Amino acid sequence: MVTLLSRGSSIMTDLNKLTLKKAQKLVSEKQVKASEIQQACINQIKAVNGDLNMFLSHLEDPASGQEGALASLPIAVKDNVCTLDFPTTASSKLLEGYRPPYEATIMKKVKNAGGVVLGKTNLDAWAHGSSTETSAFGRTLNPRNSDFLPGGSSGGSAAAVASDTCVVAIGTETAGSIRQPSAWCGVVGLKPTYGRVSRYGIAAMASSTDSPGPIAKTVEDAAMLLDVMAGHDPFDATSNPDKPPSFVKSIDKKVSDLRVGVLYQDLEGLELVRPHIDKAAGIFESLGANVEYAEAMDPHYAISVYTIVQRAEVSSNLARYTGIRYGNDRSFFGDEAKRRIMLGTHALRKGYADKYYLTAQKVRAKFALDYDELFKKYDVL
Repeated sequence: MVTLLSRGSSIMTDLNKLTLKKAQKLVSEKQVKASEIQQACINQIKAVNGDLNMFLSHLEDPASGQEGALASLPIAVKDNVCTLDFPTTASSKLLEGYRPPYEATIMKKVKNAGGVVLGKTNLDAWAHGSSTETSAFGRTLNPRNSDFLPGGSSGGSAAAVASDTCVVAIGTETAGSIRQPSAWCGVVGLKPTYGRVSRYGIAAMASSTDSPGPIAKTVEDAAMLLDVMAGHDPFDATSNPDKPPSFVKSIDKKVSDLRVGVLYQDLEGLELVRPHIDKAAGIFESLGANVEYAEAMDPHYAISVYTIVQRAEVSSNLARYTGIRYGNDRSFFGDEAKRRIMLGTHALRKGYADKYYLTAQKVRAKFALDYDELFKKYDVL
């Protein structure tokens, strides 16, 4: 393993365990080379990937990046994001070996900021799942305890950060696919507001909710990567045209007088986590925030809405994979993809769309209106 001898100190530091902030500082001060950090991560991948199955492809040797905020540091990328230097499979045999002729906008942003894509990480095939078990290339295990799963669908990216095989990683989320595996793996995952980060060049699952975002070792690292990823993209009509704020600069912003609403605290099944919710609320109060327990529309309805809308959008998005222009034929879809295609197609059939899909969209609009009212009273929920 590559190690660093700090100036004026005998303390040895494992380079692959560095945070993005610390690695950036050491590289800028020329105390260490970015290529050494990359090599440390590559060595770690070779040591643990055979058991944990996080990376589907990765660099064998360090590579040079442009000058910029990411300073040639190694970044792991979920394998549903189009890249020029690696295959993009979405963890499906249908796209096995497929190399896109273009790259995602977020990949251009990462490269322009000096980042180096270290490799592509495993996921539930087509991002359909929450455990990384539906990957056609085998399940990923949790590096904190290999008897457990890493969550999903961005389980490979979360596990890569947790196992110190990269400095930071990129995942995507439709309904928990960044935050949930990050929680299971004990790292920081941030799902940006829809439209904050471009979806262009990402294998679409549910186009009205897909959101790429950072997975990192610290909150500050997540903010640093989001600063690079965020921004309007003319290739994505749903991206926010407003200039994004600096998320790093907002980290030290005081929360005094912040209006915090706590939702779903009495939801059946959350009894085990209620004490932790109350503890977090107490921390906000100790910092000067105004915390209240609030009421919102029953979240059980959201599950039905999500199931119908997401399956409908999946059936539409996966219709493009015919095997005629690229990839293998549709027989290579896995069982989960087939189930979602069938359910979504049924929900969009003539005579059923009004009953299922349009009704779900109406209820979805009610949720949005409910949150609009809540945000008139609270700053965060």
